[in-house]
Amino acid sequence: MSPLYLFNAGIYAQRRQQLMEKYDNDLLLILGNENSPVNYEDNYYPFRQDSTFLYYAGLNMPHLALVLDCSQRKAILFGDNPTIDHIVWMGPQHSMPELAEKVGINDTSSFANLGQIIQAAQQKGQKIHYLPPYRSLNKIRLGQLLNQTLEQVEQGMSLDLVKKIIEQREIKGPEEIEEMSKAVTLSGRMHEAVMQRSKPGLKEADMVGVLHEIASAEDCQLAYTAILTVNGQTLHNHHYHNTLLEGQLLLGDFGAASRMQYAGDITRTCPVSKSFSRQQKEIYQIVLDTEVQAIESLKPGISYREVHLNAAKNIVNGLKDLGLMKGDTEEAVQEGAHALFFPHGLGHMIGLDVHDMENFGEDHVGYGADYSRSSQFGLKSLRLAKELKEGFVLTVEPGIYFIPELIDRWQSQKHGEAFINYSALEAYRTFGGIRIEDNVLVTDTAFKILGAPIAKSIEEVEALKA
Repeated sequence: MSPLYLFNAGIYAQRRQQLMEKYDNDLLLILGNENSPVNYEDNYYPFRQDSTFLYYAGLNMPHLALVLDCSQRKAILFGDNPTIDHIVWMGPQHSMPELAEKVGINDTSSFANLGQIIQAAQQKGQKIHYLPPYRSLNKIRLGQLLNQTLEQVEQGMSLDLVKKIIEQREIKGPEEIEEMSKAVTLSGRMHEAVMQRSKPGLKEADMVGVLHEIASAEDCQLAYTAILTVNGQTLHNHHYHNTLLEGQLLLGDFGAASRMQYAGDITRTCPVSKSFSRQQKEIYQIVLDTEVQAIESLKPGISYREVHLNAAKNIVNGLKDLGLMKGDTEEAVQEGAHALFFPHGLGHMIGLDVHDMENFGEDHVGYGADYSRSSQFGLKSLRLAKELKEGFVLTVEPGIYFIPELIDRWQSQKHGEAFINYSALEAYRTFGGIRIEDNVLVTDTAFKILGAPIAKSIEEVEALKA
């Protein structure tokens, strides 16, 4: 019988009760995910349950649905009991009542009865709330359950439910913090192993094998597709064919998911050689100082947009000291000149999803009603802008990159000439990129970096390389 990794049943019951209390007479429908075939039905990708379903019902298995009837303050778990065929092929299985009991639910029903419950609620005049579907099968299923076209399904999702769930899920409970700390600690082991074992002559793919080995040995998966590349200037690089060469930098952005699917998201950059070059140390120290200062500024009430812009100013000042930028720092950031080197946001919310709740829409999660997204290059990629609250967990991940194609385009357009010394950038065309990232909890007065410490100072990284 496959193991069930769950919190105490009372935690799920309390979460559901908290959500139902926000409605008087409505019906809340939360569909779980199904297996996704690779190339035929019985050969499917590793299963991953919908994160909202996990939050309220915890069961990481396919073909389940949760209905919350707010008029009766009652939760119903829909699914099917295992047949003898399931047992022959997959071993002993939990029954539906057994599964429901483990997550504090008293009522179960066959999955085939879900449509009848929805129709009965519609006939009674209950409003049906459902979340925006991101998988095609669930979009089709919603259409069948609600007797709607796919276009009507997309238009009819409940923005009110989205906002209420974000409000609840964005504040992490102590049990969630513990799981995320486990994920970060395991992620750190993966990163330090890559630092130790990477050397000239190996391929990026060899190092990807190292981190998968460590995660698999703990019965865990990666929280997202690993970035592990000598071309760190490419922000989301998922190719692993390059051979590591002396003098290069190796950027790794990867993290483990805990057994309960909470994500770690860590980035470290190390030299392929046993030590950084002088040029690499100079850029690395700017990024590290920026990350540390950004983390130390975290507290309830400060907007993450402000933290991001302060990080951008720190990067500009560091690059000015090296002769790569010039002019007034405030004006440079206001004009977006720093984005030539720092073209992404400082970080994002993290939890059951590596970009937490992004399926609800990034602006709903990271901006809310009081903040609007900028259209400026670089700043538009900031995923989290709103004021921080106690219980938020977020990433802090500044970086400096030298992207030849972007440099050439900006230079040809004379973009940012008042702030960028283009002639000095020639010596950095093959530099690559550096990013450093940690996962941080906002506490009642300040912050806490999650997990066991992971090497990130120049001395610590070089000690591992030696």
